[in-house]
Amino acid sequence: MNTENLRVAVQKSGRLSEDSLKLFRECGLKFESGGSKLRSVASNFPVEFLFLRDDDIPGYVEDGVADIGVIGLNVLRENEKQVSVVKELGFSKCRLSLAIPRNEVYEGLHYFQGKNIATSYPSLTQSFLRAHGIEAHTHEISGSVEIAPSIGLADAICDIVSTGGTLLSNGLKEVAEVFNSQAVMISNVGLNTGKQELIKQLIFRIDSVQRAQNAKYVVLNVEEQNIEKVKALLPGIKSPSVVPLAESGWYSMHSVISENDFWEIIDSLRGAGAQGILVLPIEKMIF
Repeated sequence: MNTENLRVAVQKSGRLSEDSLKLFRECGLKFESGGSKLRSVASNFPVEFLFLRDDDIPGYVEDGVADIGVIGLNVLRENEKQVSVVKELGFSKCRLSLAIPRNEVYEGLHYFQGKNIATSYPSLTQSFLRAHGIEAHTHEISGSVEIAPSIGLADAICDIVSTGGTLLSNGLKEVAEVFNSQAVMISNVGLNTGKQELIKQLIFRIDSVQRAQNAKYVVLNVEEQNIEKVKALLPGIKSPSVVPLAESGWYSMHSVISENDFWEIIDSLRGAGAQGILVLPIEKMIF
């Protein structure tokens, strides 16, 4: 029986597009992208990709043109479309922040009382300010927000910040965080059972990939008398595997741990008698 393709809306270009397509490929999906291509059908999974402007994605998903979409949470909250957030994806993290000229003295949010603020996110900006009792004027512009104060268009800006380098190069300083964002997967609220099942399969693959991203497979050698001490440091998914070596009294121990945990306990492992430690990447983890 033929399965109707799941239609996935992805940003046509930019960092979010790159991260999204990388994730889908790591999930084993084979498809073409790039150039002027606006649509691509995967060859090994019933899914087709629609490459769209990020601002349009929530509306396309709400209207059912796309079944699911990958979008920044900031864009979703600014648009407030009737869609479901089915998964937080954890990449393309950024923040929406208020920034003012670098030579201005800032002593708190009251600075913005009565000020003109240039932003591409007027709804989020006004909601934040009003929640703090601040009445300000927003001037909505779609690009080059950072230049607004220097040309007299606004007193301050509210824009997306990743590293802060763009603000610095335009003579601005970040003074208050308005909203923290990341990539999320959104879904049309009226999908049929078949497409809901495809989404579950896709999320299963995404979970398997993301669990492996910060996990490492650790292999080490240890004398029999030190096995319990080392084992206590390497719990693994359930417990470490212990395999006898050709040399009597020596064993190989295998485990899976977080990379951060490994660097925290490396000295303890060596102190407990671990030798010949190998740390290997993991492609996927399936529970």
